[in-house]
Amino acid sequence: MKSSRLVSILLLLQTRGRMTAAQLAEELEVSVRTVYRDVEALSAAGVPLYGDAGHAGGYRLLDGYRTRLTGLTPEEAEALFLAGAPGPAAELGLGSVLAAAQLKVRAALPAELRAHADRISGRFHLDAPGWYAEAEQAPFLPAVADAVWSSRVLHVRYRRWAEPTDVERRLEPYGLVSKAGRWYVVAGPGPRTFRVDQILELASSQEEFARPEGFDLAAWWTAYQRDFHDRLYRGEALVRLAPGVRLPRAAKVRTDADGWTLARVPVESVEHAHGAFLRLGTDIEVLEPSELRERMARTIAELAERYGNSASPCGD
Repeated sequence: MKSSRLVSILLLLQTRGRMTAAQLAEELEVSVRTVYRDVEALSAAGVPLYGDAGHAGGYRLLDGYRTRLTGLTPEEAEALFLAGAPGPAAELGLGSVLAAAQLKVRAALPAELRAHADRISGRFHLDAPGWYAEAEQAPFLPAVADAVWSSRVLHVRYRRWAEPTDVERRLEPYGLVSKAGRWYVVAGPGPRTFRVDQILELASSQEEFARPEGFDLAAWWTAYQRDFHDRLYRGEALVRLAPGVRLPRAAKVRTDADGWTLARVPVESVEHAHGAFLRLGTDIEVLEPSELRERMARTIAELAERYGNSASPCGD
């Protein structure tokens, strides 16, 4: 839109100083002729903008013409640019919107605060997903986001882990949450959480729903995570850990004379703890529960028998 482009020209000149028509055209992805017309429109509107001819020429604003954001501290300016996560914004189809918003904010900052913002952008980059997790494909994410924004009901076919795996659901989407590179939609009735990448089919409707009065997405998600971990770690194991070994959420009981630590560790299940503890090799001894200790002993005995046989499985 022309009005948006005029604002962009104004902010680019305010931020970068002198720019040629060719530079503006390249930045805005329009023709040089369009830039000429836009500059004339800005001048007619009273913007103190003028151009210099020649090799070192270009357009620039009259010195002192700028819009400032007042009241921001250097730390606030840094946090503002650090919080603008380009990955999630792009996934929501808002990548260009975020870039435009940052340009507007940067242009309005005083020079000293702009330096702080530039430094934070140049020194910190947020990349939430883990190294070994492939990017989740969530083709319906923009449609879900639109439904969240417009408070419209969604009808989805959803794949869950329990049988039956593929189910039909009517969702009243209250909000979207990005957790470790994966998107979740918090939806009523309930509310409950659904992984957006597990939506197999989606149909939007014109039916509107009433968002619960006072619903706080961030507060609800924090409580949901706390409850999730409480439900997840229902058991407990008593273990001895070699010197220097630490386990998440482990509660230290005491340190033995040989330097080993006696600790209580919350566990999800015997099966899960069995696999996790085996990865520590000889740096852990399971004392309780007896079921887990016996399971560990059987596995270790089977491994000792297998590797104790010196014969090669491939033969000569």
